[in-house]
Amino acid sequence: MNFLEKFNLVDTFIFDVDGVLTNGELLIQPDGALLRKMFVKDGYALQHAVKQGYRVVIISGGKPLGVEQRLINLGIEDMFYNAKDKKAVYLEYMKKHKLDPEGIIFMGDDLPDYPLMRLVGIPACPNDAAIEIQEVAQYVSPFNGGQGCVRDIIEKVMRLHGRWMV
Repeated sequence: MNFLEKFNLVDTFIFDVDGVLTNGELLIQPDGALLRKMFVKDGYALQHAVKQGYRVVIISGGKPLGVEQRLINLGIEDMFYNAKDKKAVYLEYMKKHKLDPEGIIFMGDDLPDYPLMRLVGIPACPNDAAIEIQEVAQYVSPFNGGQGCVRDIIEKVMRLHGRWMV
């Protein structure tokens, strides 16, 4: 099966947060609150995918409160935070929803994402992901985390399905 055929099977997108949906930088406020930066074009693609019936899932090792509210506003319902074992969260989610791994693309950027990347149909990462993640990824976006990598994979899949400009 060629790469485009694999993208054509995708009906579920799973994303890490820091370094994928955000640029990985943290602005630390005097009260200890952490601010993150997200890319509006990634947000457009996320809400468009949800509206077109794709499953969009977030699995993060942290609990980014501002990001969580942003994702809720985009229509994302399946969010798992403080996931110390992302692989276990994924396996439970797969079992609950009876999903085929071949229909799943997961984008991660750093070592905690490695075990999960080895289980999905298409492991993907941003251009600035850790080298170990780039080595296991089947697709490396030309865009960095928080700077268009999310839109890149969503748009590719939806264009293949003829659902991008609907």
